[in-house]
Amino acid sequence: MTEPQTSEAQTSDPFNNDDGAGESAISVLRRGIGASPDLRRGLRATVLIGLLVAAGRLVIPILIERTLDRVRIDGDVVSVDLTPVLISAAITLVIVLISGVGSWIAQRRLVWNAERAIAKLRTDAFAKVHELSVADHNETRRGVLVARVTSDADALARFAQWGLYAWSIQPTVILGTIAVIAWYSWVLALVVVIAYAPVTPLFKWIQKRQLAAYDAVRTSVSDMLSGFSEAVTGAAVVRAYGIEDRTRERLHNAIGVRYRTKIKANKYQASVFVAGDLFGGIAFSCVLIVGLWFRSSLGLTAGELVACLFLTSFINGPVGEIGETLDQTQTAIAGWRKILNLLDRERELIDPEPGVDVPAGPVAVAVADVGFRYREGPPVLIDVDLEIPAKTNVAVVGETGSGKTTFAKLLCRLADPVSGTIALNGVDLAAMSAASRHQTVRMVPQDGFLFETTVGENIRFGRPGASNDDIRAAVDDLGLGSWLARLPDGLETEVGERGSFLSVGERQLVALIRAALADPGLLILDEATSSVDPETDQALTTAIRRLSEGRTVVSIAHRLATAEAADLIVVFDQGRVVQQGPHADLVIRPGIYRRLHQAWEGNTKRAA
Repeated sequence: MTEPQTSEAQTSDPFNNDDGAGESAISVLRRGIGASPDLRRGLRATVLIGLLVAAGRLVIPILIERTLDRVRIDGDVVSVDLTPVLISAAITLVIVLISGVGSWIAQRRLVWNAERAIAKLRTDAFAKVHELSVADHNETRRGVLVARVTSDADALARFAQWGLYAWSIQPTVILGTIAVIAWYSWVLALVVVIAYAPVTPLFKWIQKRQLAAYDAVRTSVSDMLSGFSEAVTGAAVVRAYGIEDRTRERLHNAIGVRYRTKIKANKYQASVFVAGDLFGGIAFSCVLIVGLWFRSSLGLTAGELVACLFLTSFINGPVGEIGETLDQTQTAIAGWRKILNLLDRERELIDPEPGVDVPAGPVAVAVADVGFRYREGPPVLIDVDLEIPAKTNVAVVGETGSGKTTFAKLLCRLADPVSGTIALNGVDLAAMSAASRHQTVRMVPQDGFLFETTVGENIRFGRPGASNDDIRAAVDDLGLGSWLARLPDGLETEVGERGSFLSVGERQLVALIRAALADPGLLILDEATSSVDPETDQALTTAIRRLSEGRTVVSIAHRLATAEAADLIVVFDQGRVVQQGPHADLVIRPGIYRRLHQAWEGNTKRAA
C-alpha cells in the first residue's frame, strides 16, 4: 500500500488558509502584535516622541506667518521689526533641533524593537517547522517553509520598522495640522476636510483589493523559492538527464507568476500615490481660492493665509506616507498571516511533561493493533501486532509501498499511530519523556544526512558535549579507525553542504558513528549499502554488525542478505504483517518472503 502522493498544486502552501480576504487586516494585526510583544514594548513612548517631532514641523508655518505679518510696506519702503522675528526664529530652530534628535531616538527605538520582534518570530517559526508532523512535511514544498522564515519575515520587518509607527503618528499629525488651520480659520479647515473626504473610502476600497493581491504575491514568492530550491538541489540530475530546458521553463513559469501578481499589486500602490497627490492638489487650490476670495470676510492677514497654505501642503506629506504605509501594510499582513497560520498549526506530537524515563539498555518492543494513515489518505498500516524481545536483530521486508518505512517512523515517534499502541520495555512510546526517547531510540536514515560542518561535529550531534576522545572511541568500536585516518583532516574534515564532499558510503559511515556515540537501546536502520563500492560496503557491513551487538535492532532490509543474518524477519504487505520468523523457516514456506528471496537470488546470480 503506497503512501499518499500529492500534486504540486496541492502542496504549494497548505498553511494559506484563506484567499487573502477571509480575515480582516485588523484581525491579522491584532493576532500578530499579540504574538510579538516586543512590537508593543515602548511603543507608547515612541509614539509620544513622534508626536513631539510632528509638532516641531508645525512651528515653521507659524514662524512664516509671524514674519510676514511684521512686514510693513509704506510706498516703496519695506520695514520689518526684526527683534520678535529673530526671537521666533531662534525658538523655531531650537524646536527643530529637538525634533531632529527626537526623530533619531524614535527611529532607533523602532528598529531595535522591530528587529528583536522579527528575530523572535523567525525563531518561533523555525521551531514550529520542526514540530510539524510527517504529514505536514509530506504535503509542504520545502520552499514554502523557507519563505515563512525568510521573505515573509523580511516583508514584515519593513512594516515593523516604520509602518506601525506611521499608522500611530500620521493620522494624529493630520488632525493636528487641521486643528492649527482651524485656529486661523475654521472655514479653511472645513474646506481642507471636504477636499480630502473622498480619500478615506477610496483607500479602504484599495486596501481590501490590495490585501488579496499581496496575499497572492506572498504565495507566488513561496512557489518561486520552492522551484529554485528544487532546481539547485537537483542540479546534478538536471544536467545528467539533459532536462535544462524543462527545468528552465518551470522556473520561468514560477517567476512569471511572481511578476504578474506583483504588477497587479503595484497597480493599487500606484493608485494610492496618485490619489494622495490629486487630493492634495485639490485641497491646496481650494484653500488658495477661498482664502483669496474671502480673505477680508474671514479676517485673514496675508501671513495667516500663507501659513494656512503651508499647513495644507503639509497634510499631503502624511497622506502620502499613509499611502506608502498602506502598501507596506498589505504585503506585511499577507506575510504575517502566513507566518501566524504556521505558528497556529496544531501540534500533533506533544511530549508529556515530565514523562516516563526508560532505563538505558536493550529495549523490548511491543506493537499492539497499530493502524496508521496520513491525514485523510488510505490506511498505510493495518492491525500490526508484533513482539520484539530485547537484543533481537529484526529485518523488516516487503515490496515498495508495503508500509516498512512508515513502521520505522512510528518506532521513533516521528508520528503517532491512529490506533493501537507501541511500547518500549512496557512503557507506551507516547508516554515517554522526550529526553528518554531520544536517548533510547536512534534512527540511521538511508540518505545519511550531514550538516555543513566537520566530520567530528556531525558525529557529536549523537551526544552533544562528547569529547574527541569519545568520538574516536566510537570510531574504533565500529572498526573504522583506518577510514578516519584516510580523511584529509581527520575529525576536522569539512563535509560540505549535505555532506557533498563525502561519498554516499562515507556519509553513511558518519551517520553510523553518530548513532554509536548516542548508545541507544533500540537502533533503527534504513539500509543503504546497495549503491556503494565494495570496500565501503565491507566497512559498512562490519560497522553495522558491531553497532548491532547488545542492542535491539530493526533494519529496513532492501537487500535480503541483511534478512538472512537477522534473528527475526517481519514481512509487510499492503500495510499488514503477513509473515514473521527466522530466514530458515520463511525461505521454505510458500509466501511473499520466499518469492522475494528467489527473485533476489536470481538477480544476484545474473549480476555475478
